[in-house]
Amino acid sequence: MIPVPTAQLHRRVIGWFDAEARDLPWRGPSRTPWAVMVSEFMLQQTPVVRVLPVFAAWLDRWPGPADLAAVPAGDALRHWGRLGYPRRALRLHAAAGAIVEHHGGRVPNTAAELLTLPGVGTYTAAAVAAFAYGKRETVVDTNIRRVHARLVGGDALPAPALTAAEMRRAASLLPADDAESVQWNAAVMELGALICTARAPKCSQCPVLDACAWVAAGRPEPHYVPRGQAWAGTDRQVRGAIMGVLRDAAAPVIREVLVTNPVDLALGSPPETVVTPLLKLHRLNASREQLERSLDGLVADGLASEAPAGISLPS
Repeated sequence: MIPVPTAQLHRRVIGWFDAEARDLPWRGPSRTPWAVMVSEFMLQQTPVVRVLPVFAAWLDRWPGPADLAAVPAGDALRHWGRLGYPRRALRLHAAAGAIVEHHGGRVPNTAAELLTLPGVGTYTAAAVAAFAYGKRETVVDTNIRRVHARLVGGDALPAPALTAAEMRRAASLLPADDAESVQWNAAVMELGALICTARAPKCSQCPVLDACAWVAAGRPEPHYVPRGQAWAGTDRQVRGAIMGVLRDAAAPVIREVLVTNPVDLALGSPPETVVTPLLKLHRLNASREQLERSLDGLVADGLASEAPAGISLPS
């Protein structure tokens, strides 16, 4: 049970947001729908602090979908830098091409149309429609799920995976007014990011502390133990290091350079531009089998291209 009316929750959380929200470029008055879309792709599983410099450089280089669509996919991968999950760069590049081909170069303004774009799922479609075009959409990301779980559900954390019940709850909390619904979505997301955090919530700073079902229940522990994603020693780490070599390479890199420890390498010196990232790759001490498997996976996923001259980012 919510001890205060929903309308009051709206006013208090939105009022807090108006006073405390971070000044982020994809929220400013000069934002474009394309900027909002780029930010949503980049922010998936990546902290704001890491996204900001890459976002700024990306928009300077490709201020609209047509600008990105006009360059090879490899350029998108190269300038994605170390944001991780580079498939997002490929999907964003593909989405830009679809926007140019099917939507006259303009980002679609409805969730239904956005869902037809490569790499755009339910969350991203709702977020772009809401934050770029002011549409009333149920936006549910990890931060929003956590706030709803505590504030309304009395749980320390939401379920491990998004449920239909969570979507219904989010929809029931959404203000009826379009503009207020956009503010509410952004405000709850920010509250989860800054105050109602997963590990150390700042409850004393929460604008709806007295309405929180989780606090009223005595802040019970989570009903499951969240599992963080392993990184060290995984294929993901090796793939990321290989991508670092390819991003910095001015020419194709011979496969043996990537999959053989430099101590055992009898192919002469690698190109100067890849020496530092190559050293980082081989400091992982991955086996040749893991290096081969990771490289083959990158090629299979379209994140790298193999030709007689060597391995490079896709053209």
